[in-house]
Amino acid sequence: MDAIDLSLVELLRGNARLSYAELARQVGLSAPAVHERVGKLESGGVIRAYRAEVEPEAIGLGVTALIGIVEDSTADTDDVLEAFRQMPEIESCYFMAGVESFLLKARVGTIAELEQLIVRLNRTAGVASTRTGIALSTKWENRPQPLESTAS
Repeated sequence: MDAIDLSLVELLRGNARLSYAELARQVGLSAPAVHERVGKLESGGVIRAYRAEVEPEAIGLGVTALIGIVEDSTADTDDVLEAFRQMPEIESCYFMAGVESFLLKARVGTIAELEQLIVRLNRTAGVASTRTGIALSTKWENRPQPLESTAS
């Protein structure tokens, strides 16, 4: 990636709805050149997706929990991960170093729904135990870090 690609990524991280014409204006290229570059960034896996960021409470997901998973020593990690993928409440899954094998971020509407999710997780083959923390509020999330130029 050169400096222009980095600029395009930075601009799109700030506002993925910018038009090719506006992106072109900001980086000093033509719209077709920007379109081609963005296409290459998408096909190369640098840009993975475009999505709307919504307020979870506005869509009925007012409870956020971070759930640590201790994996059973005989577990098949791929099977455990597939079981997690089948649970739509789980937004993020991180493979961890330390006692807990995974850290999950889950969003649900109520504490009762969180309880049901934890019960399902504890009944999942390969899960030895869980440890759950409930977020009282979200101060920020998904904050993109500024990109530094890697161009020579």
